Amino acid sequence: MRASPSKLKTHGIPSAVLLGFALIAAAIGHCGAADAPETTPSPADKAAVQAPAVAVPTTTAPPVATGTDLLKIDPASIDRRSPAFGRFRGWVDSAVSGSPGYAFSASDAALMALSGGGDKYCALAVRMVEQEVSEAESAIASGGRPAIAGDSYLEVGPRIADLALTLHACRADIDPAQQQRWSALAEQAVWNVWNPARAQWGGRPHAWTGWSIDNPGNNYYFSFIEATMYWALVSGSQTWMDELRQRRLPPLKAYYADLPGGGSREGTGYGAAQMRLFGLYRLWKDSTGEDLAAASTHARDSIPYWVHATVPTRDRFAPIGDQARSSVPELFDYHRRLVLEARQLTTDADALALSSWWLRNISVPRMGQGFNSRYDLLAAGEADAPPKALVYYAEGAGHLFARTDWGKDAMWMSFVAGPYNESHAHQDQGGFTLFAGDWLAVTENIWTHSGIQQGTPVHNVVRFERANPDAQQCAAPRGDAVVHQCESPRSRSKVTVTPRPDGGVTAVADLTPVYRDNPALQSWQRRIDFGGRKLLVRDDFRLGAGTRAIFQVNVPERPVVQGTEAIAGRLRIRVLEPANATLRVHTWSDDDPQEFRRGWRVDIAGGQDGYTVELSEK
Repeated sequence: MRASPSKLKTHGIPSAVLLGFALIAAAIGHCGAADAPETTPSPADKAAVQAPAVAVPTTTAPPVATGTDLLKIDPASIDRRSPAFGRFRGWVDSAVSGSPGYAFSASDAALMALSGGGDKYCALAVRMVEQEVSEAESAIASGGRPAIAGDSYLEVGPRIADLALTLHACRADIDPAQQQRWSALAEQAVWNVWNPARAQWGGRPHAWTGWSIDNPGNNYYFSFIEATMYWALVSGSQTWMDELRQRRLPPLKAYYADLPGGGSREGTGYGAAQMRLFGLYRLWKDSTGEDLAAASTHARDSIPYWVHATVPTRDRFAPIGDQARSSVPELFDYHRRLVLEARQLTTDADALALSSWWLRNISVPRMGQGFNSRYDLLAAGEADAPPKALVYYAEGAGHLFARTDWGKDAMWMSFVAGPYNESHAHQDQGGFTLFAGDWLAVTENIWTHSGIQQGTPVHNVVRFERANPDAQQCAAPRGDAVVHQCESPRSRSKVTVTPRPDGGVTAVADLTPVYRDNPALQSWQRRIDFGGRKLLVRDDFRLGAGTRAIFQVNVPERPVVQGTEAIAGRLRIRVLEPANATLRVHTWSDDDPQEFRRGWRVDIAGGQDGYTVELSEK
């Protein structure tokens, strides 16, 4: 039975690329997709909407704070003679001369002003923010919402940061009436974020879903914290400082304390948004003295996480979860920035050396986009010794990485088994990826147009198909035969990881919990053994009445089947058990050539209680 692509679970619509902001203590950037609709909240959204609100008036705009500016950015640490600073200054000067590059922001100009660049930078920053505020006022006057409220307030962080940093750097060039108007917009925007059911513009109600205001693991939350933090510091508002310290930062610290090993439960696509989170950690520490990163090992652990998540050719990374920016998981400025940000937050010598080696050896030796050029001002270190550990397990995210050695021709694998509780995560619990010079076995999602195909059929797992496709189950329409893994706070695979003396690794995972008691599947355990340039996968399962199990391997090269073996490019797939297994090839482009641009899947059937399959190089 074929899994129809229309029934594969997807989520979100890819949006514009991430934008960025960070210098010594800054972090602005877009990282998102349309995570949630504006008007149809889920049960979790409804609960978030009803969260207690800040004690400020609800029928008029919040009062404008007039406290002392607490933001601290020290430009003295910038090496103005460095090539990195020359590139950043050239980027900003081009905008001053009338030719701004893609995603140029007011913060770029404000940072140059803080660096002693001259009045021309403040003039540009003020002009840009004033245009934003004026356009917002016009939208509000006509009864609408300003752009800052778009896409469930996704861009509120970078937009408020632009305004706040410009106010901080160029206050002398902004008259009191103008400051009042800017402040009124910022106050209302930040208040609306945390009070979604009572949000308003110009006294008119403009409620929104409250998507992820209570989820510190979601990239939207970073934007909300960014807006609140920048505005609290620059306005000196005690109300917003208390809101952060008492209500918003404690759950953030608690969430990441429960994420040992680094990384993100959203996966490696949206997980790159943690570059913003780490920048905010520095902003808060520099301005208040409180070290948010010290509350857990997450920021430090994210350095080895990304080093090990990078494939041996050092140009791509493990494709876990949605890949909305680019379906093919190629290293980009954002990954370089994330590790640069993380290394500013630790004094651990091993982590610092590891990050320096990675930064010096990946395919992105410096920022490639002008709007990211400021991040090259962050210290990358000089160490260049390769890592020693061949296995890395990020327990909190449930991601395992291993390789045969640290050479570029090494074999590398990843395995997913852990929590499944984020909207950008996939139904890939138990899924593996294999790489040697290029992808050998990899999720079909990387070859899709959208990069957000989340369903079981596109991953290297066992696909369970039930007898009654109309029976109710999580995240599935009627008529869907595939048994779904369920995104839920209680969905968590149990796994034991054992590194072996020969440098290999064994992992044993109980994946049953992610199916949430679906009667079509009683249990599923998967064991993987990796080493000697081979991956051995053993599955044991108990099926519900009428359920069938298909072991699937998604590959980038057209497979050729010979009995119980298949060859796909340089990958050899050998079915060791059961002896009577049958192999068939599914061509993804037959489903939808616009979405599935390449790729095939080997479907292995016949297992009544398990499979044993070996994957190796031909």
